[in-house]
Amino acid sequence: MGNVVVDTADNLEAACLARRPRHVAFIMDGNGRWANARGLLRTQGHRKGAEVVREVVRQSIELDIEHLTLFSFSSENWSRPADEVNELLGLLRMFIRRDLADLHKNNVRIRIIGRRDDLKSDILDLLVEAELVTTNNTGLQLTIAFNYGARDELVRAIQSLAGEVLAGAISPDEICESCISDALDTSGLPDPDLIIRTSGEKRLSNFLMWQAAYAEFVFLDVNWPDFKKSDYLEALDEFASRDRRFGATHSSVDKT
Repeated sequence: MGNVVVDTADNLEAACLARRPRHVAFIMDGNGRWANARGLLRTQGHRKGAEVVREVVRQSIELDIEHLTLFSFSSENWSRPADEVNELLGLLRMFIRRDLADLHKNNVRIRIIGRRDDLKSDILDLLVEAELVTTNNTGLQLTIAFNYGARDELVRAIQSLAGEVLAGAISPDEICESCISDALDTSGLPDPDLIIRTSGEKRLSNFLMWQAAYAEFVFLDVNWPDFKKSDYLEALDEFASRDRRFGATHSSVDKT
């Protein structure tokens, strides 16, 4: 018999690491669907999803991902039922209080993006503490999008630039793409290379709209609480197979 090549998880992981994305972002969708399918409360789906967050952070460290961004709570989520909002806020508090020391020990740097001026002090103080404690860490850069909406982010960035124009610091014709990028919450972060959305939905949902201009998208038909490392590797494998040209032709990319 001829040689048989067995495609193991280790082989898949090695292939993914050969062309890994620098920055992976997740739209963690499907907690409610997961709970409904099991006759559980939506809040139970969120609790299960929080456990998966811990695993994905750990897996990202193992996979040597430099930047991981998680869409944890959108600015539109405040319109959900009060008990669900309270559950989500409670999970965030628990994540920071329970996991901050471990993340710090593992050299993870935490950064929070999103509107802060309307947050209650107990939540805001926790977010600031997480950033301050880990500010000098040089490992995985974990960005948590909380009270975040991409349109709101763009509005705030434009307002900031307009203020600079009014103050005479810059002229309107000096505003460029890099100026806008620098005015966004993600200033200093590389744009996401790969955005993964779970639950089978295929939309951006007001997430990183400016930054996602040349991101690759992978949509998985798995609800977030069921997301496993094999799904992560599947998405990374799909990314590795993509031909990323950033608007250029093959010949011009080859010359760079």
